[in-house]
Amino acid sequence: MNEAIIEVRGLRREFPAGTETITVLNDIDLTIRQGELIAIIGQSGSGKSTLMNILGCLDRGWTGEYRLAGRDVARLGPDELARLRREHFGFIFQRYQLLTDLDAVENVEVPAAYAGAAKADRRARARNLLERLGMGDRSTHRPAALSGGQQQRVSVARALMNGGDIIFADEPTGALDSKSGRDLLALLRELHDEGHTIIIVTHDPAIAAMANRIIEISDGVIVSDKQMNGAGAPEAGRQPIDLKRIPRWREALDRSAEAFAIAVRALSSHQLRTFLTMLGIIIGIASVVSVVALGQGSQAQVLERISSIGTNTINVLPGASAADRRLGAIRTLVPADAEAIAAQAYADSVTPQVSSGGTVRYRGVSASAQVTGVGTDYFRVNNRSVVAGVTFDAAGVESLSQEAVIDATGRSTLFPNGEDPLGQVILVGNVPLRIIGVIAASTNTFGPQSNAIAVYTPYTTAMSRMLGQSWLSTITVRVADDADISAAQTAISSLLEQRHGLIDFALQNTDTIRETIQSTSQTLTLLISAIAVISLVVGGIGVMNIMLVSVRERTREIGVRMAVGARQSDIMQQFLIEAVLVCLIGGAIGVALSLGIGFGVSRLVSGLSFIYSPTTIIAAFVSSTLIGVGFGFMPARAAARLDPVVALASE
Repeated sequence: MNEAIIEVRGLRREFPAGTETITVLNDIDLTIRQGELIAIIGQSGSGKSTLMNILGCLDRGWTGEYRLAGRDVARLGPDELARLRREHFGFIFQRYQLLTDLDAVENVEVPAAYAGAAKADRRARARNLLERLGMGDRSTHRPAALSGGQQQRVSVARALMNGGDIIFADEPTGALDSKSGRDLLALLRELHDEGHTIIIVTHDPAIAAMANRIIEISDGVIVSDKQMNGAGAPEAGRQPIDLKRIPRWREALDRSAEAFAIAVRALSSHQLRTFLTMLGIIIGIASVVSVVALGQGSQAQVLERISSIGTNTINVLPGASAADRRLGAIRTLVPADAEAIAAQAYADSVTPQVSSGGTVRYRGVSASAQVTGVGTDYFRVNNRSVVAGVTFDAAGVESLSQEAVIDATGRSTLFPNGEDPLGQVILVGNVPLRIIGVIAASTNTFGPQSNAIAVYTPYTTAMSRMLGQSWLSTITVRVADDADISAAQTAISSLLEQRHGLIDFALQNTDTIRETIQSTSQTLTLLISAIAVISLVVGGIGVMNIMLVSVRERTREIGVRMAVGARQSDIMQQFLIEAVLVCLIGGAIGVALSLGIGFGVSRLVSGLSFIYSPTTIIAAFVSSTLIGVGFGFMPARAAARLDPVVALASE
């Protein structure tokens, strides 16, 4: 007599129904020996399928005692139950429960993939099983291309893949025609003769008649347990299968690769939905990368303009602070201040400065002009290069000479036919000025470029002949290369305070300007990036919602995978990979879109520059991955925690 493999004592299963509780199994006692062929019969609702689900470790909501080969099943966790289903059980369902995206061989392989079998071995065994069941020529067909009988044969092969010590068949012929049903029953009898323990759940007495033992259930109670035909279990035990197992680390990689392939199939089969899910991620990543690139580009342009006037200049402004810009009313700076600073050892060059707007005319041409009165060192202080003629000298400043230096823009505007501007007289307002030099166009102005041309004249000329004032707008000091700019700034402050008797001026060096611009640019970039990040979060919520819908749509697939031995971690990994793939692909498209936006805008809008850094792009991909993991975790966890029997019953 073979040993008992299943022992059940006082098994009870109840289901809530509103305010009441329905008892489906009522204190069942049952012993099943290895190698038996058992039919469990009963009318619909008698509890036979519930009993099979409990014996197959698909249903956990029972009470009582259930021992499988001596192990207390009640004490086993979800992954240990999955291992039992994977290594000892095989299921043949009435509706076949094949995975529609896989062909016959791939469906048969699934339990071995979760068991860590070597890929070549499991593929060979799957093909051999299909050949044995007469499905060799249909092994590459998907379920939709197979008849009902063929699908059920694939289901049988899957049940045998890992050995199938105990095979549970739930109404196995219910969806088959009579011939396919007879063939399947003959196959089950053959498997029993080979030593498999077969448990068939049916309501058909004709099918039950093939069994060696018939157990009848009615209203959750065993009412009959008969040995038939005087037969028992086969004396010879079933030969174990020999599937080569791979190392644990290889098994983990193999399962990850399998989950990746499943995720790719799932996403490709719903392309429109996948794209719409990605859309929020695409917009968010494109926004973040573009905003950061634009901020970095704009900051680089501004800093380049600052660098063009040198990093060792100090501006002296009227007023107690740089923010006090009432230049028309503040008259604290005078030319003598500039002369006093120029006499100091730390001063390389110093220029006073006054400015006003006006109109410049030459013959029939007139244009708006920015007229700036400067000292002889202005062009050295500001790194302005002379392209034609000369600049002012000390004699010209002292004599209030009516001379002018124009920029290249002024030359092309006032002399469009290419005439030599040197020696020509232009009229600035009502003051005639003779052009003595031309300098390169300015690159150190900030903000939008003005259409006004630049005209420079000695500050004494501008103050007396044009503005009628005795005070300066600005004094710019270029600090000597061997002097410390901070020490020079302190010395200038002490000198002017001593001269004026109070602090009625403000100092600003280019390093301060640079820091202010960098700080402002970074703040604005962070602000706009924060807005873009909100769109990323919204996109992540969209991913979570779609993944929840996907879990709901694929509940039966999840149940099938759990029934053939998938662990909770396998299911979670599968859906997490899907979420991460959606976000990664969306992130890649978002980065590509951002690059396209930067290229197009830079070509269409002058003055705008996008600088893309590898750090930003890598951060975008990391962000999209984290969003996939973060927002995909809840749906993946929900999928992993599904009860197999509930998942299998979903429509």
